Formats: sequence, C-alpha cells, structure tokens
Amino acid sequence: MNALYLYSLWVRAWHWINALLFLVLILSGASMHFSDVSWLLAFETARPVHNVAGILLTLGWIVFVVGNLVTANGRFYRIHWRGWLTRMTEQSRYYAISIFRNAPHPFHPSESEKFNELQKLTYLGVMYALMPLLIVSGWAFLLVPYLPETLFGIGSVWVVAMTHLTVAYLLVLFLLTHLYIITTGTTLFSNHRAMITGWHREDV
Repeated sequence: MNALYLYSLWVRAWHWINALLFLVLILSGASMHFSDVSWLLAFETARPVHNVAGILLTLGWIVFVVGNLVTANGRFYRIHWRGWLTRMTEQSRYYAISIFRNAPHPFHPSESEKFNELQKLTYLGVMYALMPLLIVSGWAFLLVPYLPETLFGIGSVWVVAMTHLTVAYLLVLFLLTHLYIITTGTTLFSNHRAMITGWHREDV
C-alpha cells in the first residue's frame, strides 16, 4: 500500500466549504428559478441565501487562487506539454472504455503529480474560466442598477442572466461527473477518504 500526503489542511477545508456553498447555491438558485415548486425554498428566503452564499463563494475562490500562488499546491495544476497528447489519449481511453474492462489505471499520483491530464484540464477550466464567469455574472446581478441598458446590442440583464444560468448548469454537470470520478479509486470511498485525511492510498 502506497501512501502520499497530497491534500493539505487548507485545501481540504477550502474543498468542503466550497462544496457546501455550491450545494446551497444550487438549492437557492433552483428555488428562485422555479419559484412555483412548493417543496423548494420560498423566493423571499432563497434570494438572500443565494446572495450571501455567492459572496462567500467569491471569497473562497480568491482564497483558492491566492493559495495556489503562495503554496506548493499550485504546481499540481501545471501542464507538462512533452507527451501531453499521448497521456490525454490514454487517460480518455481509460475513462471511456478501459475502466469498464477492469484495466489498471494509467495514472498513479506522486509527490509531484496529483492529477492526471484530464483532471488538470478540467480543474483549470472550472476554476479559472467557469468560476470567474459565474462570479462576475453573479455580482452583475447584485449591481444590476449600475449596468448599461444593453450589452453587445442585447438587454444587459438578459445577457447576465443567460451567462449565469448557462455557467451554473455547466458547473452542476461538472459536480455530477466529479461525484462519479471520485468513486473510481482503489476502493469506492478511497478518494473521498483522502479529501478528509489528506492521505492518498492505493495498492501498487
């Protein structure tokens, strides 16, 4: 059994707080979008909850970005271009086909590489593209009286709303995929346990 300490305390704390805030945002956002559904939150409750959770998510995102700049955790998101296409192809084939044939995982975490190439690409896209779009569009909603009447020749509120909703749906899709991927470790809960203890363990 190989054990590596890959998830520092601040990363684990950020991860679980961010996950909780995201679930609160999904619930409150759905409650506002589908305000006629009786089993969701009342609109009057959902709106302030969504706003507060969104502000906290913004602060959490800043902590994540700054944390990766000032700690060693940032190295795990660096793309190593030599052999990148080969590793991407191999990893994609594993998730699409080989995993269902009980083939060995082509990637094993190390002290220098915590994520495989698909994970890196996904996390970079989520944290440095989708999250900023979600945050900016969310703040635009909060500051809507200060927006111009139109953006790109279209009503600004509509542009903001569609951007926020589209990005939110993409992030929910990422969350569902993430929940599946964490079950593909050495055991069903080994990846989940690693994000609690900080230690990644697998048979080698």
